[in-house]
Amino acid sequence: MERVERPKSQPLQSAVRLAVFSPWVFIRRWPVIPAIVLTTLIVVGTFAPLLTRHDPYKGRTRDAYLPPAWYAEGSMKYPLGTDHVGRDVLSRIIQGARLDLMVVSISLFVGFIVGSSIGIVAGYLGGWWDELIMRLVDVWYSVPYMMIALVVVILFGQSFGMVMGLLMLFSWVGFVRVTRANTLSVKSADYIALARVAGASHRRILLRHVVPMVVNSAVVLATLNVGGLILLEGTLSFIGVGIPSPNPAWGTMIAEGRAYIHMYWWMSFFPGVAMFLVVMSLNFMGDWLRDRLDPRLRQL
Repeated sequence: MERVERPKSQPLQSAVRLAVFSPWVFIRRWPVIPAIVLTTLIVVGTFAPLLTRHDPYKGRTRDAYLPPAWYAEGSMKYPLGTDHVGRDVLSRIIQGARLDLMVVSISLFVGFIVGSSIGIVAGYLGGWWDELIMRLVDVWYSVPYMMIALVVVILFGQSFGMVMGLLMLFSWVGFVRVTRANTLSVKSADYIALARVAGASHRRILLRHVVPMVVNSAVVLATLNVGGLILLEGTLSFIGVGIPSPNPAWGTMIAEGRAYIHMYWWMSFFPGVAMFLVVMSLNFMGDWLRDRLDPRLRQL
């Protein structure tokens, strides 16, 4: 009797079936909540000028220190209250999402390209090139980054370009080690040796065989690094060397509300919650991508 094989269900059909019949299993297997948070961040950051009801840079002194709308003194005009100069906290959080998304995206993209390229070159060429690059990476890891940031800002002043440059200097090193390790593993594979025997050039081997095998790990690392960069940008803004005031970066908002935290807690609380949710969602998304893209960690 011939065995009849059932057709394999498609991933989308499986996901829909899980969502309908087993919501808990679906939420565990798919990053639903992190995806909602990150989608909200991207939409809010992209359409911030259309979503803000008030000018995030200008306030009215008579509206200063208004509490959130659920307080008796609050108003739906300012759902999350106002700060010490009467600026709408919600509008500043929305605009801050746009600023943070722009600064972190550009910094991470440059760090991804530079760090991955250097790591692939180090792993593929080996020898003294590898030794030189890795010693430079070790030296860079030992540099007190915050002190360097303070000195640079004192010498050249605060600006968006300065913040992005500092974040780029921080972001590229992690990609070097990961891509170098993966390149060393791929370089010793049999199909790379066969490509060399067949007369393939180094450029063709790198672009056709090495880079596609390395890029998955680099993408996962980039996802995990976004949360770290947001926290770093918030830290720089909090200590006064990040995005210059009155731009509504989340770290700057937390720093401005620090002096009023005992009485007007909402000035620092809501930007901190926004930063917490975004960083947590990015970490969960990075872990999920790592489990999906790495066959050794893929969950059944």
